[in-house]
Amino acid sequence: MSGGLDLRFGEVRIDRQAVVPLWIDGSPRLASSSRPSHEPATGRLLAERSFAKPDDVADAVAAAAGAAPAWRALGMVERGERIQELARRIAARIDDLALIDALDTGSPLGAMRASGAKGAQQLGLNGAVGIELHGSTIPATATGWHLTKHEPFGVVGAIAAYNHPTLFTCQKIGAALVAGNTVVLKPSEQASISAVAIAALSADLLPPGVLNVVPGGRDAGEALVAHPAVERIAFTGSVPSGLAVQRTAMASGRIKHVTLELGGKNPMLVLADVDTDVAAAAVVKGMNFTRVQGQSCGSTSRVLLHESIADHVVERVVRTVEALRLGLPDDPSTQMGSLVSREHQQRVLGMIDRAVADGATVVSGGGQPDRSLGLDDGAFVAPTVLTDVRSDSHIAQTEVFGPVLSVLRWTDLDEAIAVANSVEYGLTASVWTSDIDAALSTADRLDAGYVWINDVETRFSGVPFGGWKQSGIGTEQALLHEIESYTRVKSINIAVGALSR
Repeated sequence: MSGGLDLRFGEVRIDRQAVVPLWIDGSPRLASSSRPSHEPATGRLLAERSFAKPDDVADAVAAAAGAAPAWRALGMVERGERIQELARRIAARIDDLALIDALDTGSPLGAMRASGAKGAQQLGLNGAVGIELHGSTIPATATGWHLTKHEPFGVVGAIAAYNHPTLFTCQKIGAALVAGNTVVLKPSEQASISAVAIAALSADLLPPGVLNVVPGGRDAGEALVAHPAVERIAFTGSVPSGLAVQRTAMASGRIKHVTLELGGKNPMLVLADVDTDVAAAAVVKGMNFTRVQGQSCGSTSRVLLHESIADHVVERVVRTVEALRLGLPDDPSTQMGSLVSREHQQRVLGMIDRAVADGATVVSGGGQPDRSLGLDDGAFVAPTVLTDVRSDSHIAQTEVFGPVLSVLRWTDLDEAIAVANSVEYGLTASVWTSDIDAALSTADRLDAGYVWINDVETRFSGVPFGGWKQSGIGTEQALLHEIESYTRVKSINIAVGALSR
């Protein structure tokens, strides 16, 4: 398919001839430089993107800083109502945003529609719960009043990943704006178009400067993190990029509050007492083959199967993934699309080759799709299942961020838990068993910030999502708790009757 693209979001036009602008101080702006953006599934030109440079970022931060006092003074109720209205506008245009994201990332249209709709829902929930951001009174003395209140940082610098563009835009701006901050968002340079479209939807709703979008490369991200007016940083991406954010923040000479949502090499631990067909379906779901081609930090890419059920589960998994329909992202029948770029495709294929050299066996996939599918022009990788994976091998220790599942076998639960915890990551984990004692005790022993029992890759609004170890700092998606994370606590102490004595 990949036919016509002719969309308008307020002042922003998106088609194959247009230059997608930045969004600064309430209006579109063309940057001094731009880059062509090609559909990863076809290689076809999608649009020309404005590419922010440090000067553009400085202008966006200045606009955000100028808008911050009035936005803060607007009050929680009014801010929440405006954010809820923006959520409704996004929901009303979700089909158009999903098409943009599908073409921009290579992921299936249905998956992008679902994740975008979830983003709009979470944005609206943030707007609704902000009024519950309470301070406290503390009985520190018998006569005085001792109060706390939450106040915004001012300007928030947000940096998002490419795999869920609309969802991440909603997540990165919602809590921060509701808390009374203004935002400068740098979406991924690989998938930035929908973020600009969402900003354009807010043009008559958010005062100029409250929301700014500056697509760009590493220099734009560094400029945003280092800017002295940006005290709060929220980042989603890889561990190396998260470390770079920390280094840049440190080198800025300014104290900054940084949260990082990073990668994972997440275990799914399957005990012997499960229904093997149910477990096999969960293995496929947990890998996100049909959502983002495995390009998800939460994918359960290491499956630890009890030896007694391993053969049957692997057989069912292979049968399922080999039946998946690979295709162009805007084809409604497509179940699995392409990776985000040719460069990433080659990285993933190289990791598969290294896994085989380390002794792993490819039981499904392992390369590009069959040429008969006509997908040679895109960044496609067939869904891949590896067995005979050693727990200390590169493929078992390193995040692939692609459609590659590693299967490990075990007989002793203590040893299996040790293997599950043996990586540097600690984002998600999943336990499958009908034994409630085993389920709870195993969950307690897993080094991960987000654990499922008899479920996988389901995120729940209001439940904190975040990683341990190298998988990040802080949590997201927790509604009121997340809004609090975009505030500073101020204590106010009132000496009652002091002037009358």
